Amino acid sequence: MHDILSAKGRGIFLFRTTLKLLSVLLVIGFAAPLAAQQTAPSSPGVAQQATPQAIDPSAAEAPKGKAAVTTGMHDLSPWAMFTNADIIVQGVMLGLAFASLVTWTVAIAKLMELSTSQNRLKKDLKRIADSRSLSEAQLALGKKETVLSSMLAAAMKEGRLSAGISSDSGIKERAASSFSEIVRAEARRIRFGMGALATIGATSPFVGLFGTVWGIMNSFIGISKSQTTNLAVVAPGIAEALLATAIGLVAAIPAVIIYNHFARVTKTYMEFVSRASGAAGRLLSRDLDRTGVHAPHARAAE
Repeated sequence: MHDILSAKGRGIFLFRTTLKLLSVLLVIGFAAPLAAQQTAPSSPGVAQQATPQAIDPSAAEAPKGKAAVTTGMHDLSPWAMFTNADIIVQGVMLGLAFASLVTWTVAIAKLMELSTSQNRLKKDLKRIADSRSLSEAQLALGKKETVLSSMLAAAMKEGRLSAGISSDSGIKERAASSFSEIVRAEARRIRFGMGALATIGATSPFVGLFGTVWGIMNSFIGISKSQTTNLAVVAPGIAEALLATAIGLVAAIPAVIIYNHFARVTKTYMEFVSRASGAAGRLLSRDLDRTGVHAPHARAAE
């Protein structure tokens, strides 16, 4: 039950953090084009010189060419390409942007979680290094609920439930089984969210490629309708389509790098968890040997 509640808490934390980052990015995304429009210098003289001939790409005069740059050319900024893209391509871009946001949210959350858990476990192992029994180790750790304290509690519980049983090997075997369950639960907890990173890193390039293929198809359809192969007409649609692939790579590359990094860090942390399991097993063995010292004398007296 504790693991389920903690998993729900981590999921809620990641969801809230993702929504906060998404709202900030949306505000920045909508505010940037408005600010650019408000700060753009007005040039009434150039506007007065703009004529239908100036908009024609075949115009050769310098003043008319300048007017064509300010009034006739497509705006190829990322935001303008997004707004001018097809609805399917826009949906692909938004999905990839959300996937990238999830990647960085998981990265920040896992970085804090892994560093905190690993440092705490290192300190706990140092605290019980000189303990002679399970009870001394529990007193050294205090009332904090950690993976090491869970193992010590499981060893104490098994020793209490096995009172009156003369087979120490059976007690150790049952305690080792409890330790294995705790280790598996800790592995599931610490790997929470890494599946999302693997999925994003593997699928984002293909999702972006789908948006690119769809956009290029629409561009060729537009070329056939306009019956022209002028580069000024063809280039904007292709650029808008390629933007989907670019966003897919932006989402996939950090996800793969972050996943590989956390895979290494998680492996190191699980090695410390294995050390904690070994420490708890050694303390249990000492307690069993200590309580079994007088067993032969008791049987001889009988």
